[in-house]
Amino acid sequence: MARWRKPLEHIAALLEPDTDKTSETVRWEMTALLEWMKQTYTEADDSVMVDNVLRYTKGFWDGLFTCYDEYHIPRTNNDLEQFFRQTKADHRRITGLRNWNTYIQRNGEMIVLISDALGQEHLKERLRSVDYTSYKERKAEWDSRLSENVERRRFNRNPEAYLAKLEQEWAETCC
Repeated sequence: MARWRKPLEHIAALLEPDTDKTSETVRWEMTALLEWMKQTYTEADDSVMVDNVLRYTKGFWDGLFTCYDEYHIPRTNNDLEQFFRQTKADHRRITGLRNWNTYIQRNGEMIVLISDALGQEHLKERLRSVDYTSYKERKAEWDSRLSENVERRRFNRNPEAYLAKLEQEWAETCC
């Protein structure tokens, strides 16, 4: 067990965030470390540890290095939970509603990053740099997202009128 501590300490040190680390460099270093582990820890008892570390990193590989390029993404699960708790509290304070599912459906999953974005420098310049085609694509996605909620609310408010309107539209298109 004492021998297994060394590679785990190397992994912990490698994954520790730093200002000059990027996902590409950490990914490369992690790949090299895993290869070193496979070559160094070859005893029969070591296979449990090596297999466990390989399975664990394989399961998280795609998202493991995101926090090095995207500073606003929390690095640990604890940081992530605190981030969501604060975001939910902000939403509750703004809207007065406990449930934020509709809020996220309406505004999109990136809405949780809005408070961070508003505090960033040069926000106006960054928004002005977005080309019109990209804006139109996002606007179409936004309208589509909103139309689903609008239709659902229309149905919930008055199902008979909503279904009658659908039947009328169907009759007009068929005949």
